[in-house]
Amino acid sequence: MKNIWTIASKEIRDGSRNRWVIMVTLIMAGLALILALLGSAPTGTTSINPLAVTVVSLSSLSIFFIPLIALLLSYDSIVGEAERGTLLLLLAYPVSRWQVIVGKFCGHLVLLAFAILIGYGTAGLVISQTGDAYLTSTTLNSFARLLGSSVLLGAIFLALGYLVSASVAERGTAAALAIGVWLLFVLIYDLGMLAVLAADGGQTINEQVLTWILLANPTDAYRMFNLTGDQQTALLSGMAGLSARLQVPEFALSALLIGWVLVPLMAASLVFRRRQL
Repeated sequence: MKNIWTIASKEIRDGSRNRWVIMVTLIMAGLALILALLGSAPTGTTSINPLAVTVVSLSSLSIFFIPLIALLLSYDSIVGEAERGTLLLLLAYPVSRWQVIVGKFCGHLVLLAFAILIGYGTAGLVISQTGDAYLTSTTLNSFARLLGSSVLLGAIFLALGYLVSASVAERGTAAALAIGVWLLFVLIYDLGMLAVLAADGGQTINEQVLTWILLANPTDAYRMFNLTGDQQTALLSGMAGLSARLQVPEFALSALLIGWVLVPLMAASLVFRRRQL
């Protein structure tokens, strides 16, 4: 644990020195505030809770923004150090290769979690202090779920970035694969699924099959976790019908998201252990 903490601390210090964490936190806070304030404006005197609108808006932002930030942070963590020659120096110390992966992952996750919690938390705090907002246990629970699952979403794509970084020999290849991973899970997967559903016409793909298709993509699992958890967010996001039909327990979605973190991280450790330097 000491080796892991030492490597994680180094990554945290490096991220703090190059102002990366400050920049990302400010960007996330700015975008979150804009979406929260604009999203809550149409609610007026209706019974819609502005904080619930904020949860829906930030969920959509997270699916596009957090995976990209996580991949950009992690894609060259191994291959970049190998090209600079610092990886050999690091491995000259009594540290295992899996500890290098886990230590770097923990350090980057702390930086990303800080940016998410401060950025999104600022938006939630501002909205909760407005005159139209009214806090209930349901909306507070939804917002807490959003914060926790957003950190998990970042952890998933950090782990995928490490898998990419440990598998290739050049930074350019790692960058191209990282962008490909982002495009696949964020854009191409859902577009392909819609095309398949349209072509099938409901003849082969039933609700159970559709559930498994959605759960195979971490961004869709994240969307289901946040937008089908309670009636108001499901209604605002247009997923009320899906929420009623797809009865996936909350603990199952949580376990799936955690699994999406652990499996790529373990795969990255195995690939890195067999890598020739």
